[in-house]
Amino acid sequence: MAVMERAPRRGHAGSTHPWVFVVPAMAVIAVFFLTPTVYNFVYAFTDWSSFKSAINGVGLDNFSDLARSGALRHALITTLIYAAGVAVVQNLFGLGLALLLERDTVLNKILRVVFFVPVVLSALAAGYIFRALLKPDGGVNQALSALVGHTVEIGWLNSTTWTLGVVIVIHAWKWMGMSMLIYLAGLKTIDGQVLEAAVIDGATPWQILTRIRLPLIAPAITFNVTTALLGSMNSFDVVQATTNGGPGGSTELLNLFIYRTFGQGLYAQATTMSLVLFLTVVVLAFPVIGMLRRRERSIA
Repeated sequence: MAVMERAPRRGHAGSTHPWVFVVPAMAVIAVFFLTPTVYNFVYAFTDWSSFKSAINGVGLDNFSDLARSGALRHALITTLIYAAGVAVVQNLFGLGLALLLERDTVLNKILRVVFFVPVVLSALAAGYIFRALLKPDGGVNQALSALVGHTVEIGWLNSTTWTLGVVIVIHAWKWMGMSMLIYLAGLKTIDGQVLEAAVIDGATPWQILTRIRLPLIAPAITFNVTTALLGSMNSFDVVQATTNGGPGGSTELLNLFIYRTFGQGLYAQATTMSLVLFLTVVVLAFPVIGMLRRRERSIA
């Protein structure tokens, strides 16, 4: 009887206990995420700055001023190019490493750890390391000089033409280990009998890769492309440490532009820029994610 009496109480407690654990987490989210987000929308329509004691509403003036700003358009275009480049290069690096290190040999396991080390390395530290290596008298040019037999002094971070590409590669190098692990996990789920049947049917390695393996790891591709796009569109630390937005603003991402505007005391304008970045992510990134998800479902 005692057991029969306790059962209803245990079921009743089980229906309420989950909320006890959810409430603290929701409170933290509300205080540190939802509230700043709401104020971000509010202050974008004001004249908030360090030069005024009062905050007044200005309607859409901030947006109209930014629409006429050539610097903002340049930073936005640079951010989009940067995000697209990182998404492509990071996923190519990650997929290539996953295919090369797929077999569970001792050497491959060691190399997986080696290639994952940049992921846990501080982004600022990685940026400063590459900044030192890519100086005209840095380690990269010294290695090239020893290889070709004469002095090489390439300004890897001093060109308005290719420096953005160099920073894209640095960002992709920083996170390629994470993409590699996701692709490895996807490749491990492929049934070996499917690959054996393809080989028996005379499929070439390229056909097996493009027509069987890649379609079967479509969820991994979606995840990696999504995280690379969202992460690079919000990037700040790698570019700040390597080029600080230079040379000539050629690598000034929108987040760097927002940071400089905040530093000038123009808080409302900077808040408006962050809102523009948010809307850009929603308008451009999420359709790409939706397209990849539809591709997954069509393959399945």
